[in-house]
Amino acid sequence: MSNWHVVRLFDCRNITERDRGIKAAIDAVGSGDLVVLPTDTVYGIGADAFKAWSVTNLLNAKGRGRQMPPPVLVGSRHTLDGLVTRLPSSARDLVEAFWPGALTIVVEQSPTLQWDLGDTGGTVAVRMPLHPVALEVLRETGPMAVSSANLTGEPAALTAAQARDQLSYKVSVYLEAGECPSPVPSTIVDCTGDRVKLLRAGAVSIDQIREVVGTVEEPS
Repeated sequence: MSNWHVVRLFDCRNITERDRGIKAAIDAVGSGDLVVLPTDTVYGIGADAFKAWSVTNLLNAKGRGRQMPPPVLVGSRHTLDGLVTRLPSSARDLVEAFWPGALTIVVEQSPTLQWDLGDTGGTVAVRMPLHPVALEVLRETGPMAVSSANLTGEPAALTAAQARDQLSYKVSVYLEAGECPSPVPSTIVDCTGDRVKLLRAGAVSIDQIREVVGTVEEPS
């Protein structure tokens, strides 16, 4: 993949440009390029989750190693069933309560999945974002590996333009939708054990999660 492709930024606040931008993003993901898209938390840099080399490019673009695999964003709750062998009832209840929204759940992935997200230990972190532009892209592309659109160690991008300042030509399509309304990262919980475990505090509070699943283990 040549690094000299054209970088395009589309302003999705303009209806015509939004339609063109979403189509350009879907095409870019289909051909293995990286895109930046708005979510309900911070802007994300995304790749087709099933193209291993695209995921590698995503990690390289951020300056990250395989030991930090990216989460996967999906465009509907049903997509999750295709990614796991068995969905624990705690995970299902949390999805019902908080998706689409700022909750990422870690579940055991189906061993038959043809993807390589990095050193995942057989698990995958999945989220369905509450953002119309992201959902429109995801419904066409299918599951995308998406990480925050910034270089590792730099502040998270709150606009596509900020993301472009950091990632420049590593990404071919940027979708601008203005500043993130609530730039708090998603809450991450691990649903692979007997008890739900909090891995990262974020936009969904631990009390909200407890209301759904009862006990939540917190990091010591």
